[in-house]
Amino acid sequence: MLQNSSSDKNSNQSNDFTLKVEKILSQLSLDEKISLLHGNSKFTISGVKRLGIPEWKMSDGPHGVREEINRDNWEPANWENDYSTYLPTATALAATWNADLAYKFGVVLGREARARDKDVILGPGVNIHRTPLCGRNFEYFSEDPYFSGVMSVPYIKGVQEQDVAACVKHFALNNQEYERFFVNVIIDERTLREIYLPAFDAAINEGKAISVMSAYNKVDGKWCSENPELLNNILKNEWKFDGVVISDWNGTHSTIEAANAGLDIEMGTEVEEYKNYFFADKLKQAVIDGEVDIQTIDGKVKRILTAMFKTKVFDTNRSKGELITIANFKVAKKVAEEAVVLLKNEKNTLPFNSKNLKTIAVIGENAIAKHAAGGGSSGIKTKYEITPLEGLQNKLNDEINIVFAQGYMATTIFDWQKGVIDTGESVIEKSIELRNEAIEIAKNADVVIIFAGLNHHFDNESVDRENMNLPYNQDELIKEVVKVNPNTVVVLISGSPVDITEWVDETPAIIQGWYAGSEAGNVFADVLFGDVNPSGKLPFTFPKKLEDSPAHVFGEYPGENSTVKYKEGIFVGYRYFDTFDVKPQFAFGHGLSYTNFQYNKVNLNKDQINEEENLNITIQIENVGNVSGNEIIQLYIEDIESSVKRPKKELKGFKKVLLKKGEVKEIEFQVNKKMLSFYDVNNKSWKAEPGKFRLHIGSASDDIRLTAEFELVAAVN
Repeated sequence: MLQNSSSDKNSNQSNDFTLKVEKILSQLSLDEKISLLHGNSKFTISGVKRLGIPEWKMSDGPHGVREEINRDNWEPANWENDYSTYLPTATALAATWNADLAYKFGVVLGREARARDKDVILGPGVNIHRTPLCGRNFEYFSEDPYFSGVMSVPYIKGVQEQDVAACVKHFALNNQEYERFFVNVIIDERTLREIYLPAFDAAINEGKAISVMSAYNKVDGKWCSENPELLNNILKNEWKFDGVVISDWNGTHSTIEAANAGLDIEMGTEVEEYKNYFFADKLKQAVIDGEVDIQTIDGKVKRILTAMFKTKVFDTNRSKGELITIANFKVAKKVAEEAVVLLKNEKNTLPFNSKNLKTIAVIGENAIAKHAAGGGSSGIKTKYEITPLEGLQNKLNDEINIVFAQGYMATTIFDWQKGVIDTGESVIEKSIELRNEAIEIAKNADVVIIFAGLNHHFDNESVDRENMNLPYNQDELIKEVVKVNPNTVVVLISGSPVDITEWVDETPAIIQGWYAGSEAGNVFADVLFGDVNPSGKLPFTFPKKLEDSPAHVFGEYPGENSTVKYKEGIFVGYRYFDTFDVKPQFAFGHGLSYTNFQYNKVNLNKDQINEEENLNITIQIENVGNVSGNEIIQLYIEDIESSVKRPKKELKGFKKVLLKKGEVKEIEFQVNKKMLSFYDVNNKSWKAEPGKFRLHIGSASDDIRLTAEFELVAAVN
């Protein structure tokens, strides 16, 4: 029997558990080894009781630990102790542009996973926002690979320091939910390397993620769960990943191919008995028949056991976790505060001055909607969720008259098989009645706040949106309200961009609020009334219309005959908009403040470096407004003299800095060879070409305040 011991106090900091793992492996029978390679319930793999190996317990939860379900079906278990802190979703976390907060976010997630006795948390998702329509964009960070990597690394470290394995997903190219179970992605190698793999690379090599989830889709004709190029060649051989590859649920399609291609654990396959999984009795027979080598099986078992040691599964000093504490909710609130993006603020409409207001009209179903339970596998059961209306009521405490009208109503239901089903025709009269009621209260209010946007019928796993439009006739509602009261502020609740062209010019102030977690309503109230100065910036481009997005410009979404070709290549998101001079509604990195920042000067320590040297950059920035605020300084690099087509500029650094009124600070960046490189498909390696480069420093990809040039020269041997 394997004994628990506290002698391995720092074992999760070490990668060398070889002797312990080999000892256990030598005692396992073939049947026991096979039992570790597939699910024995919806979210566990079997342990080996006689050796003291417990079940390995997994949980959904990129922004909160999922409620318990029954072992063998998807129905809730109806426990009383499976609540979680509702953390803001990934696009909200990304909008903070704050890696320190990403770490704290991961710590909370890891703490609560351990308190719920979980060993693996299935997150973060680092897939790239290729199209605004992807239903799962709200679970992913960004359209930018560098930025996604920077935000994922501290998240992973925060989780894993709580003795829980993070599982980075979905590897790879799961960029649409439409036909996700069988769509085949055709992509060139440079685009794969420059856009879709860097965040995974960072998660593995910098974040030290212990597990990776393979995606549902195919890449170049092979399912991701049995794709040797992705799993063996890139992940395990090139990146030296020593962790565990877990299939997405019901994402395994073979025994021999998947086993030999690098999949380690099969989960969620829809069969009546677990013994009928591809990695159960069929895998055992494949070993007996010599079609899968026993060393391949041993390699998988070693990875799983090593992951267990890294997360202290056998250690009596393993973290016990911490569930739904005040400290955890404070982190959720802080993330929400820094996530809010002030998209537009004409004539300093915001923040409101409560002394000047007697009546506020609050309009919109999203003012009273709760979102924690939605979104598919990321939905959670939270102890509480403050709605926007509740937040305003909490803040104003009857000092200002708040009048509420729903204004619109959801006429959709979500079905896992059929997607979004609109039942709107049966409630047309009710919808008109709600709109008219909203218009009437708007007429007599000092200001109007409309909480509009989407819900998790649209931002949802397994379904993509059909368009970027606001559902439920919200455009008509907003236009009519603005006509009767121009002092109207719109707060968008969504995880992805929506088309606002019909009313954006007439509306003086617009906020992107996101699915902002348990404290969402309180945070929105604090931002609207100036107790919190918004500092969030968009982690994706907000296009004017869907047809402006590169995947749609080039006509390859959602593909034809279940095949999608990434014809836009490396020109994803702002790389396309900037390079081809397409003006977005709001650019990547855009976000306003209640104060103003002045970028005074940029200094380089030299104007010429070789590939072995670093370039040091100093930027002086000043708060020239009237209140304290955070600014996010963004560093983009342009290759002026490239032999291959490159984007106009690429994000290569950012820093979030707090400046008091009148304060001046110097911010430092460092540029190295890696940041100047592109993927050379001929040599299959990264290459930085000698020549001139331009630095673009600013507040958004379309708001560049300072520029400077330098030259890269060949190193002298």
